[in-house]
Amino acid sequence: MGVLPRLCSCLDISSQGATTVTTSDLVGLRIKTVRRQRGLSQAQLAHPELSDSYVSLIESGKRTPTPAVLELLAQKLDCSLSYLINGVTAEQMEDIELALGYARLALENGEVTEARNRFAELLANNNLTGLTSLRQEAEFGLALATEACGDLAEAASILLRLQESELPADRRVEVTMVLCRVYRESEQLTKAVEVGERMLLGSARQPWADGLVELGATLLAAYIERGDLLRARQFAAELLNAADALGTPRAIVAANWNASSAAYLTGHLEEALSLAERALAVQLEHGSPRNVARMRGSFLRKRLTARPAEAADVREALRATLEEFEQTSTSTFDRCHLTLDLAMADYLCGDYAAAAEHAKLGRDLLPEFGHVLGAEAGLLLGRAYGAVGRSEEAAGHVASVRDWLTPLPDSRRSASTWYATAATMEELGDEEGAVEAYQRALACVGL
Repeated sequence: MGVLPRLCSCLDISSQGATTVTTSDLVGLRIKTVRRQRGLSQAQLAHPELSDSYVSLIESGKRTPTPAVLELLAQKLDCSLSYLINGVTAEQMEDIELALGYARLALENGEVTEARNRFAELLANNNLTGLTSLRQEAEFGLALATEACGDLAEAASILLRLQESELPADRRVEVTMVLCRVYRESEQLTKAVEVGERMLLGSARQPWADGLVELGATLLAAYIERGDLLRARQFAAELLNAADALGTPRAIVAANWNASSAAYLTGHLEEALSLAERALAVQLEHGSPRNVARMRGSFLRKRLTARPAEAADVREALRATLEEFEQTSTSTFDRCHLTLDLAMADYLCGDYAAAAEHAKLGRDLLPEFGHVLGAEAGLLLGRAYGAVGRSEEAAGHVASVRDWLTPLPDSRRSASTWYATAATMEELGDEEGAVEAYQRALACVGL
């Protein structure tokens, strides 16, 4: 057993550039390498249970040994079955699975930078090369951690590489869903829609299942962000029907939550809150802490907009939810969004100092590139300073909205923020800036 760690380098060298090497080839090569290390001939290894010609065929990759034969050969060679199958010893496999478990735990606990580093270290381990399933899991984990760190471009790059692999059907749906979400979060709405529709509406469309409903819900959110509200309402109804037919918690949560967003943006506010409450109730019973926290924050956002008179109650709930966020793996954008929601609740409650403080905290969570949340933070700061008569500072923050929005592609959300910016500029007496902002809002919707 002591010679096995040395064999890994031999096998790595033999497989360089061998793009057509099969699993049988690799298993045969490992058997041949260990046999030679043990000083055995093919006949000695085969006797008495097997023929030496059969061992020769296995070593050349022309025969795939059965599990029973592999176990027999592992015993004869005094090596682990795991090594012959995967190219790693049982001890190395245990180390890999332990490291993967720690990386997952870090992600679940909200330690996203540590999780990203752990997944990256795993993928740098040569022993993971032949373990396709574990390697794909580590790559997917790295994509999730990278997304949670706010590096959306790199997360998309990892996911695109994963899509080129031979993935199991369920994992392919998961990868597509996260890629659709990453494109949506980075305001690349056309790409988000294309990715989702390719799987959901293409010729290879599968029957509805939990994963596909969740992908559909992500696509629905992209329709909403892009301003395709008629399509969003129609697709929301289809998703609700699919979820009710499945009757599973995952499907019910995904469909009801995103149907709530579609209803909300088309002015059906009480319907939106009803759908959101149904989704949150199921999530509280069955969901992970991360998803519960994210959904609770989003629900409070809708409640704050639909029922501004309840701002004081919503503010207290947002404070509690922000503490909940710190204990889970919510992303940078999740935390930024919730902090800005708290700033808005502060503003509606007349606590302008707290509103400015939370708007700054939310803005500082964002990476240094264009994002509509940065624009919303600047707008909140402008309103908060304007409300206490600090007009010059207010104008400076409102003007910063241009820097955040200008690099972004046109979208419904950008149009809404430009419009709100124009209205705020008017209040602050910047008529010229207001006209420009109104023009940008109209341009975002193609007018």
